[in-house]
Amino acid sequence: MLGLRGVALVLATLTVGIMSGIFQVYAYAFMPGLGRTDDRTFVGAFQQVDKSILNPLFLLTFMGALVFTATALALSFGKDARSALPWLIAATLLYLLVVIITFAINVPLNDALRAAGAPDTISDLAAVRERFDEAKWVRWNVVRAVASTGAFGALIWSLVLHGRSTG
Repeated sequence: MLGLRGVALVLATLTVGIMSGIFQVYAYAFMPGLGRTDDRTFVGAFQQVDKSILNPLFLLTFMGALVFTATALALSFGKDARSALPWLIAATLLYLLVVIITFAINVPLNDALRAAGAPDTISDLAAVRERFDEAKWVRWNVVRAVASTGAFGALIWSLVLHGRSTG
């Protein structure tokens, strides 16, 4: 039987895996492609994607990943779950790092770009793009991609250990 700990672990693995994939797509496809566009296209497209991603499903997945991972950790302090404990601590800390980076770095950059207004109303699009600091956004997104992938791997191994302890 899966039990509450098993359910939390499966949900943590799924949500962190989804988020890892999202950060990776931004890192190796979306931002490099967008980076090769002109200023008007960059500002307009980034603003629209940022607006679109702020939806209940994304927010549930993004924050759910932390909640489910922390829940799986909290439910793993019993004697039969100790083998997974270091991996769950690592997963929780890595994904917490993702959340901190998101709110401390990426979201403020996104908000500043949104606050610049619609591309049709901006007189100096190059200056707006420069103030956005695309390189900084990309660099910290790569950190999010690596950290969330590490958390995903730790959760996968935690699932293996959970299976061994309950099987």
